[in-house]
Amino acid sequence: MRLRSAHRLATVLATAALLSPVSAGTATAAADGFGPAHHPAGAAALRTVGGTFNINGYNWGGYAATGTFSSVAATWSEPTVKCNSRSDLYAPWVGIDGYSSSTVEQTGVATDCSSGSPVYQAWYEMYPAAPVYLSSSSYPVRAGDSIHASVTHTSGSTYTLAISDTTRGWNYSTNKSLSGARNANAEAIIESPPGKYPNFGTLKFTSVTANGSPIGNYSPVAMDPSANGVYEAHASALSGGNSFTMTYSHE
Repeated sequence: MRLRSAHRLATVLATAALLSPVSAGTATAAADGFGPAHHPAGAAALRTVGGTFNINGYNWGGYAATGTFSSVAATWSEPTVKCNSRSDLYAPWVGIDGYSSSTVEQTGVATDCSSGSPVYQAWYEMYPAAPVYLSSSSYPVRAGDSIHASVTHTSGSTYTLAISDTTRGWNYSTNKSLSGARNANAEAIIESPPGKYPNFGTLKFTSVTANGSPIGNYSPVAMDPSANGVYEAHASALSGGNSFTMTYSHE
């Protein structure tokens, strides 16, 4: 998922309902799903919020490191979600690229409120291609499940995207190619393409690594997501260099 500028959020919000789950290997109808970060020109990207360590992440929240990366991984427990509206849509994910580059290689679990109730579904994306959702019958996800996700640059333009639900005992991985990827960032992120987060309470990322080491070793930036001038969640400081929480505050 790419971090959207404010003028794009309205467009994404109008198309968010198109992000309906589909089987693995099939792209959704909305190509403008999850993708790279873009800080709008002249916006307060460097303004600290909620403390001295966070910047305005717009529709991203979490940590992003800049450098040269061949892998990123993290574990989290999928939180119980309360939908504020049918427009709510968000996902925790890990990825390479996207914070300072125009592609993203990423995988995670999306929560969609378009039915009126939260629907959890694993997905991956090689942005700018559309997100691909895994079959919920073969790869079910429920609140409370322990999720582990990783993205690895294997060779050339090829990446392995892997996600597992250790609570339910399934594993999924796929190899995909993407030309033009720079391997310039490593991230553990929550994102809402329409800028409308459901109430997810607190989500904790643990064992967040980049190139096999704690992401804190790479001086990552911390981001709090915002929409319409309101901060929607807060990223805690890193603990042990590899763990942090995201706490919901506002839709």
